[in-house]
Amino acid sequence: MDKIRVLIVDDHAMVRQGIATFIELQDDIELVGEAANGREAMARVAQLRPDVVLMDLVMPEMDGVTATREIRARHPEVKVLALTSFVNDTQIAPVLQAGAAGYLLKDLSAGELMQAIRAAYRGETPLAPAVAKKLVEGIAAPRAEPDALAQLTEREREVLALLGRGLSNKEIAAQLSISEKTAKFHVSGILGKLRLADRTQAALFAAKHGLG
Repeated sequence: MDKIRVLIVDDHAMVRQGIATFIELQDDIELVGEAANGREAMARVAQLRPDVVLMDLVMPEMDGVTATREIRARHPEVKVLALTSFVNDTQIAPVLQAGAAGYLLKDLSAGELMQAIRAAYRGETPLAPAVAKKLVEGIAAPRAEPDALAQLTEREREVLALLGRGLSNKEIAAQLSISEKTAKFHVSGILGKLRLADRTQAALFAAKHGLG
């Protein structure tokens, strides 16, 4: 029986080691390699052609969202599972939009992680319960009025597009050559005008409307 070939991408060696230990106990899953950042992950995927990549999102050199987008563009047959510690960041929508097969949290059990790997390999979309809830909240959030986007200034549209890419206020400020305080002001204005609760809903809104 062919085994599911897995690549682990995380900048913490202890995390990689812990996951590797559980994979070694599986009859149908094998570890084919590891990477410590997104750029290294791209090279390892090209070299090893894994079936499933477990992708951390916050890493040096290249973040997991960017790496996921690049890997999926170059190797669409590879399934990428986001595996992170954060559920309230604005990377949920961007990484799923980038082509991730699912979004998992690092506090899940080893057994749940192995089942998620199998599910992704089968073409399913495993989501941590808290993430699924967040997505549902975003979908069920009060809809903006039809002309809501028209209420945004050109600068606010630029900020919204960057929110859709998962950028922080600091990163938005750097992209637009404005202060972080000004970026925060624009984000607050966007949330108010679009009647959205938080940055995650704004990212989902941006993705839905083709921004980002």
